[in-house]
Amino acid sequence: MTRVLTISRVTVPPSHEAEYVRTVHLLAELGGQRGRSLWLFRQQGEGGRFIEFSESRTELTHRARASRTDLEQKLEARLRELATYEADAWDLWDEVPPALAAEPDQDG
Repeated sequence: MTRVLTISRVTVPPSHEAEYVRTVHLLAELGGQRGRSLWLFRQQGEGGRFIEFSESRTELTHRARASRTDLEQKLEARLRELATYEADAWDLWDEVPPALAAEPDQDG
């Protein structure tokens, strides 16, 4: 079973950073109860620059596609008011499972 990931680059005005961080962590907690993961990272030396990593087991259960509770919908809408997401923020990335071990090279 492979996983699905989005990598969202986000810019947040300094006046909204604290609320943005609280909102992302609340969404992470709610999503965790539904089998989703959400991690938040801040760029060193660059105020207001963040990356959200959102992961789920399938495309249909991913934050970008799945049905949401009313609270999750409100929190997602609030994030879009607080922050600017880059155009490719919701591109889905599929996990690549390890390839089968190749047979040793017969020429060596």
